[in-house]
Amino acid sequence: MIASTLPQITGEFGTKPVVAFPGSAAPEGLQIHVLREGGGAEVEPGQEIEVNYLGQVWGGGVFDNSYDRGQTLTFPIGVGMVIGGWDDGLVGRTVGSRVLLSIPPEHGYGPRGVPQAGIGGTDTLVFVVDIVGAA
Repeated sequence: MIASTLPQITGEFGTKPVVAFPGSAAPEGLQIHVLREGGGAEVEPGQEIEVNYLGQVWGGGVFDNSYDRGQTLTFPIGVGMVIGGWDDGLVGRTVGSRVLLSIPPEHGYGPRGVPQAGIGGTDTLVFVVDIVGAA
């Protein structure tokens, strides 16, 4: 069961999730909730991780997702190549897991945000990430 302060997620691993926000403000700090525990290997820092993901501003719209493109994203994890919330939230999880991340600005894009994506400097980001592989 997800804490009542986090969004409710519907959809299965590998399918585009739907995010329903609670009526409350975003919780403080980085929140990591494993929605589905995978049976694969544990993700280690420095590995190339392959994921599907959906990113949404807390209480707002989707700003990016790989499901609609039909293509996973692969990148080094745990080495500062992505936002801190991904490095901190995905290292140590197992392949095959679906993970919900609530990422405050200090673990995301910081005070600048990403205006071209509709992300403000004070926005909390919500990601649902399916860990497809790691090597």
